[in-house]
Amino acid sequence: MTAPYNDSADVIHFVSGELYAGSGTRSQAVFNPATGAVARQLRLGTVEDVDAAVASALAAFPKWADTPPIRRARVMLKFLELMNQHKDELAAIITAEHGKVLSDAAGEVSRGIDIIEFACGIPQLLKGDFTDQVSTGMDNWTLRQPLGVVAGITPFNFPCMVPCWMFPVAIAAGNCFVLKPSERDPSASLFMARLLKQAGLPDGVFNVVQGDKTVVDALLHHADVKAVSFVGSTPIANYIYETGARLGKRVQALGGAKNHMVVMPDADIDQAVDGLIGAAYGSAGERCMAISVAVLVGDVADKIMPKLEARARELVIRNGMDPAAEMGPVVTGQALERIENYIALGVDEGAKLVVDGRNYKVPGHEQGFFTGGTLFDNVTPDMRIYKEEIFGPVLSCVRVDDFAQAVKLVNDHEFGNGVACYTRDGQVAREFSRRIEVGMVGINVPIPVPMAWHGFGGWKRSLFGDMHAYGEEGVRFYTRQKSVMQRWPGDVTRGAEFAMPTAK
Repeated sequence: MTAPYNDSADVIHFVSGELYAGSGTRSQAVFNPATGAVARQLRLGTVEDVDAAVASALAAFPKWADTPPIRRARVMLKFLELMNQHKDELAAIITAEHGKVLSDAAGEVSRGIDIIEFACGIPQLLKGDFTDQVSTGMDNWTLRQPLGVVAGITPFNFPCMVPCWMFPVAIAAGNCFVLKPSERDPSASLFMARLLKQAGLPDGVFNVVQGDKTVVDALLHHADVKAVSFVGSTPIANYIYETGARLGKRVQALGGAKNHMVVMPDADIDQAVDGLIGAAYGSAGERCMAISVAVLVGDVADKIMPKLEARARELVIRNGMDPAAEMGPVVTGQALERIENYIALGVDEGAKLVVDGRNYKVPGHEQGFFTGGTLFDNVTPDMRIYKEEIFGPVLSCVRVDDFAQAVKLVNDHEFGNGVACYTRDGQVAREFSRRIEVGMVGINVPIPVPMAWHGFGGWKRSLFGDMHAYGEEGVRFYTRQKSVMQRWPGDVTRGAEFAMPTAK
């Protein structure tokens, strides 16, 4: 049976199927964002700890890669069952370290479970192609084989879902995995590691090394790590992509976002307000798919702003464990300071501050990392609060005259992660979907995160690399194609052939 989660224990690594203290002496505090108190200490990994994890994965790889895909899928199926059994416990772990409300944490776990379920179909997903008689007596087929040891570097905002974008598909495809989770909320990774072991995953196939840039760089530079997946900010995504590619690794690095929601004059106003409030302030805006810019077209601004103001002021902001909470704290004191500095900057830049969320206090949690929902109007594209990713509960409203201006505004932004358009007009919806230069598009859907079998990824400076996360794109990322051409002695024409082989 899985040992009960100990919320007071220090957080260490997981290597070769067991907790691993590692060689490092450095540690870092992990906070409870709702109280501001230190909950536990995190052991920061070293280069030697990365070496140990990669060596364990490398030793496990040959046998795991040779395991029939159906047997690998059965391990994933057992892991799926365990994740469903323990999803409430895992959600509570996430809320305790991240701060998001419990219902949101449960939703994150459910979306991670979707991808595990997708990975259970790996035998079908690994099927190759076959062509009989490509030339006289010769056949040609392709197969997909695992890469070896692969690594994932994941962010704080989804400590369960984003790792699940990576390791279930990678492992089901026959790879061995090393995860470097965020140092801000690391416990979910160990919880899932223990469930994988309970599911029957062989030791060494999944490993966790906690840490900071030291661990990231050690993974990037390790010769036995064949591929790296990353989700985080654009500067770090760019660095990881350039470094990994230079060292000959396969890299997918998902970066930042500044997601817009275009509200057309014919939109259902109440539906649009619901969408904006949930997408801007849910998870305290700490989502790469959060809506942080409302693009209000024509006279819709005057209709929608009073409703947005009223709803932003009514947000129920409490400890995320409180079932009544709509928004919890942000993840750290540093994040709180950064967000509120951006609000001050917006005022200085000349935006109209409609609702000021700064200095928000929750009774009984005065030391918690809370900020209220902030709403700006009359934001312009030259302002930093428009251009830069704030990653907090700050919604900036930009007014434009028409649909063409709205599309140009979105397409001119350096990020192209997610976007939404609210309208009742089918032609507008079709044109928006076709013309917008963004990877994930919602029509009357504020957060268009694709389902597990479709894959996740943005455009422009929101994605570095050629392949999106999970789905069939994930299968392609974690495998490489091999082409085999075959003929047998009875079909071979005698004599050397000096010309390029052709079908004959």
